[in-house]
Amino acid sequence: MIWRKQHYRKKMTHWFHRNPLKATAPVSFNFYGVATTPAATKVCNDLRLSRTRLLELFTDSSCNPEMLKNATDLYFSLLQGFILSLDDSSQECKLRYIQNFKWTDTLQGQVPSAQQDAVFELVSMGFNVALWYTKYASRLAGKEDITEDEAKDVHRSLKIAAGIFKHLKESHIPKLITPVEKGRDLEARLIDSYIIQCQAEAQEVTIARAIELKHNPGLIAALAYETANFYQKADQTLSSLDPTYAGKWRKYLNLKTCFYMAYAYCYHGQTLLASDKCGEAIRSLQESEKFFAKAEALCKEYGETKGPGTTAKPSGHLFFRKLGSLIKNTLEKCQRENGFIYFQKVPAEAPQLELKANYGLVEPVPFEFPALNAHWTPETLAAFDLTKRPKDDTAKPKPDEEVKPLKEPDIKPQKDSGCQIS
Repeated sequence: MIWRKQHYRKKMTHWFHRNPLKATAPVSFNFYGVATTPAATKVCNDLRLSRTRLLELFTDSSCNPEMLKNATDLYFSLLQGFILSLDDSSQECKLRYIQNFKWTDTLQGQVPSAQQDAVFELVSMGFNVALWYTKYASRLAGKEDITEDEAKDVHRSLKIAAGIFKHLKESHIPKLITPVEKGRDLEARLIDSYIIQCQAEAQEVTIARAIELKHNPGLIAALAYETANFYQKADQTLSSLDPTYAGKWRKYLNLKTCFYMAYAYCYHGQTLLASDKCGEAIRSLQESEKFFAKAEALCKEYGETKGPGTTAKPSGHLFFRKLGSLIKNTLEKCQRENGFIYFQKVPAEAPQLELKANYGLVEPVPFEFPALNAHWTPETLAAFDLTKRPKDDTAKPKPDEEVKPLKEPDIKPQKDSGCQIS
């Protein structure tokens, strides 16, 4: 999609469901006796401080992508010293299993998983970084007067998030020694749903831009149809999960599926009308009305469904009301023209949507973790003496150690912005 340079001041009519961030137990990285030199101790101190700083930024509403990238690059470059071999061999780093890490999941409340594995920390923290980008996109999309550059930031942030999720799934989660428990964040079904949802939401931004620039209705219909298919695929991926955890999320995905099918049939109707197929256009708009009514019913169900994530009344938001008016006005126009000009029969069957968008489809932005921090030298690594570890292994968490949820900023939607922000 070409982003032409013009003022982008119309309200960006999006509303995105967001699950909570993952929470984690504090990690001190205190290896008394094991870290035998000042350089080794400094690496541990830097790990503790950079981890704490990164966790603080996740819930800081003033944090921007540049701030987050600096913090993530520092922490991950230091953490890599617990994972990577310094001589580029395939041999495991001796520090990989020295520290226990505890993380909750986005769907399963404050019931944590724990693994004594630095790779578990890498993928769990990486997962939260991806979630932060989705929440940042949500906050920007909720601004009442969004600029063109901010619209691009929403689009880019969702693609970055998709790329991080994809990289974790393909390159790092398979390296975990302990298999991922079913229904947990790192399981393929959940990761895939997050990836697809990010792509679908980024395409919503593309569709809004295409409508703003008055692009061909055929392109808008095709993009809407592809976006509806994305949402449907994300929902199907979650279908075998416990509805107690995934029910609310699935209502959102169902709702968006119906909403963008309504969009697709509405703009397809405009294409048919432009081709003098007024009867078929009316039938397409009638189908659009049906999907919109389904979406309206799902809005109510979404608001009433308990579970993790944001709570809102999407049917009251601008993004929803605008489509309802568009369908109504377009259908009335088609019916008027058919009564005065075309006199065509309205088919009993809705037109088959076999639409393929050639432009504007979203692909994840490729992601890689940063290189090993320069403070990790062969001498620093050698200064960790694992024979000095205490026999009772104090790195293991106490059974009653609580993982407190992250206090996320309570950001309410701007007046009439059409968005609910997590």
